[in-house]
Amino acid sequence: MRIVSLLPSATEIICLLGLREQLVGVTRECDFPKSVLELPKVTRTSIPRDATSAQIDEMVRQRVGGNLALYQLDEPTLAALHPDLIVTQTLCDVCAVDESAVRAAACAMPWGPRVVTQNPSSLEDVFDSIHEIAAAVGAQERAETAVAALKRRVAAVASRISAVKARPTVVFLEWIDPLFCGGHWNPQLVDLAGGIELLGILGKPSHTIDWDQLRQADPDVLFIACCGFTTERARQDLPILRAKPGWADLKAVRTGRIYLTDGSAYFNRPGPRLVDSLEILAGALHPDVFESTTQPALNVTELRA
Repeated sequence: MRIVSLLPSATEIICLLGLREQLVGVTRECDFPKSVLELPKVTRTSIPRDATSAQIDEMVRQRVGGNLALYQLDEPTLAALHPDLIVTQTLCDVCAVDESAVRAAACAMPWGPRVVTQNPSSLEDVFDSIHEIAAAVGAQERAETAVAALKRRVAAVASRISAVKARPTVVFLEWIDPLFCGGHWNPQLVDLAGGIELLGILGKPSHTIDWDQLRQADPDVLFIACCGFTTERARQDLPILRAKPGWADLKAVRTGRIYLTDGSAYFNRPGPRLVDSLEILAGALHPDVFESTTQPALNVTELRA
């Protein structure tokens, strides 16, 4: 089977199932595992790579408000790859090619490739996504093994966190300029990691908040995983936070509990590495009882870019 993935999380799922050799096309955002970087790219974006966070936000708002696509499908390249299966999503208008454009392109191909659409909003939904893709390619047994392993890791976190008596309050930021608090699965990860999310809503999209909301929430921990940004790219926006009125008075600043991690690799992609994300978050919230076995979150209380 020849598979094209139109979102990074699906690419990770396909490779988790041991199907890397059947993957023939990906997006420009697909970068894990590293071997997928060499594959043909079937999408392009209108967002400049050197744009600031505020500029990106403005471009997104203008295009979404005007029903203009942020990502375009390279239909000639897609057709030349002769896919049997195309995996896309309906979760986020910002993150990938519009599903209707994908289905229209698939309908134009005489051999009629199958389109599988992902729409996860929780960790359980991600596990279901793995099973769904596996069913489409006949890899159900591999999915059972992979999901069972991921669930064991989640259970291991839950077991350690069960001994925790005090749960810190948390604000999970997915964007800095403007401020966005994380939604969908991220409030669930905060809860599983032994925290209390103050502003994000499980199963609901991420949403903008104003500075006064953050100040009034005054969380014990401020955790930052900017959507689509590496740790280093997100660090460039940290001075924006430091310049906010009353920044130094926040509890998380005074107690040194501000963490930054790679949102592109973790937290923002509804794929297998959400379990890594959970472990990272648990290590940040409860370092005394849970030492992260994956990349730790960076403590950036001093906020020096």
